[in-house]
Amino acid sequence: MTRQTLLQRMHQPATALMILSGCLLSPLLPTTAHAQSTPAASASATQELAPNAMIEQVTSQVLAELRNNTRLQTGDVAVATEAVNRVVMPHVNFRRMTAAAVGPAWRNATAQQRDQLVAAFEAMLIRTYAGSLEQVGDLRVVILPMRAQPADAKDVLVRSEVRGGDSPIQLDYRLEKTPGQGLGWKIYNVNVLGAWLVDTYRTQFAQQINASGIDGLIKALQEQNFKAEQ
Repeated sequence: MTRQTLLQRMHQPATALMILSGCLLSPLLPTTAHAQSTPAASASATQELAPNAMIEQVTSQVLAELRNNTRLQTGDVAVATEAVNRVVMPHVNFRRMTAAAVGPAWRNATAQQRDQLVAAFEAMLIRTYAGSLEQVGDLRVVILPMRAQPADAKDVLVRSEVRGGDSPIQLDYRLEKTPGQGLGWKIYNVNVLGAWLVDTYRTQFAQQINASGIDGLIKALQEQNFKAEQ
């Protein structure tokens, strides 16, 4: 498998679902990747974990879903949406992710506009990746050792690599500490090959906002989602 082919496959729904845990939301990882059994993977859903253990557990859950849910492989958007909402979104601060992607204009948006942006952005991400899901080979995710962090750190970087091709693919996560919520951490940005998801969309959204404002961005996202349904 060439590096170019691997990169193309990394941007398919499997890669997306993982991103959007990352997941997406997120874009996710291959259905045939091997998720290894670890203490983190068997931890209780309500137990707070270290950030790298949290990513490892969620990754294992996503890979298991992709491997066992054959309907995901058909590109069924409804199935992908249900899987993302159930497996990935509890571990993502998607509202923060959307706010960062929208940029400064978010501060002036009304509560209704913000809700519409979150819903439209999530739907767009799912549809972008759910339409081309296919098996992508025998890839696996390896969580890399974390750099030393203060004991009270509230924002951390968890690095990982997708292995199985000609060379490893960088896949990193920014997490915020969320005591008492889920596993104790939530993802708010994902880096694939040096490109942060939020930054990529911020550039695109800024162009639309400059041209037609927040309502114009909402309309553009909703129209894109509507066309994808046809």
